[in-house]
Amino acid sequence: MSQEPIRVGLIGAGGNVRNRHTPGFQGVDDCEIVAVANRTVQSGRVIADQFNIPKVYGHWREILEDDEINAVCIGTWPYMHRAMTLAALEAGKHVLTEARMANDAEEARDMLRASRAHPHLVCQLTPTSTSYTIDNVIKRLINEGYLGELLSVDFTSLQNNFADFDGPLHWRHDRALSGYNTLNIGASYESMMRWLGRGTRVMAMSKIHVPYRRDDSGHLTSVSIPDHIDILYELANGAQVHMQMSATSGLNRGSQIWMFGTDGTIHVDSQRRVWAGKRGDAELTEVPNPPETQARYRVEEQFTNAIRGTEIVDMVAFETGVHYMEWTEAVVRSAMTGQAVYLPL
Repeated sequence: MSQEPIRVGLIGAGGNVRNRHTPGFQGVDDCEIVAVANRTVQSGRVIADQFNIPKVYGHWREILEDDEINAVCIGTWPYMHRAMTLAALEAGKHVLTEARMANDAEEARDMLRASRAHPHLVCQLTPTSTSYTIDNVIKRLINEGYLGELLSVDFTSLQNNFADFDGPLHWRHDRALSGYNTLNIGASYESMMRWLGRGTRVMAMSKIHVPYRRDDSGHLTSVSIPDHIDILYELANGAQVHMQMSATSGLNRGSQIWMFGTDGTIHVDSQRRVWAGKRGDAELTEVPNPPETQARYRVEEQFTNAIRGTEIVDMVAFETGVHYMEWTEAVVRSAMTGQAVYLPL
């Protein structure tokens, strides 16, 4: 495959596909986007005209039937990821799937099993991009033992919005389209796994503050996904992580992270600056984080390199997606039942 051109078909062309994946693929040597299938032919033609894509299909299965295409980028909502991934692998296509991985943990495990049944095909998930700038510096501090023994973590991810009681219904509000994915909990946990490892036990409480929203026709429709959630989970060493996420937190002071250890503290402020201090210090000090040492977005580059056999997918492999989907489902199960949920499911 190393000498063969990579020809990509786009299945779904929402904001991230247009803004990230399409320019990313078009910037890779000997890689071409040859077709797009969006929700309608008309919307597909708009994308094709914008990015000079030669073919527009009316159904996503036509992408899989095109022998010229050897890789697909799945940019639909989570409810279709399993079906499209399994079909693409059966058709012999490499697969890049938009996050979140699937509706629930079982769908994610189905996708992982299918990928393992086709080991010659590359499978990758789009990683969360919100932590790229701080990933390396946080991992370095933790790996160097800056914290000592980790005791607790406080993670807040708050949107600067008041509750919008006449707002539009987004697909992220609809369980049928988004599954167990709630706010940005899966993306946040994905980053936390890179820094701290996996959770072992989860407890959660959630609330739907805006129970009705207006659909595309203007009709009030029930909302089935919470817009505020509090999560407490435990790590393997017994440290507790508290996460609070909300879409109804007007005039908040921004998202922040605190990590407390026996010897030190690490803080990420709302501007994504990293601060740290050791036992005996009077205050925190900003940690240098020059751009040249930061991780960067390179999803399409890594995907195509993996197809050519020059790189291994680590941002993000299907195995990681299964872990964050199990944790995501555990959060929802706990919020629904009031019980602690142990991992893995």
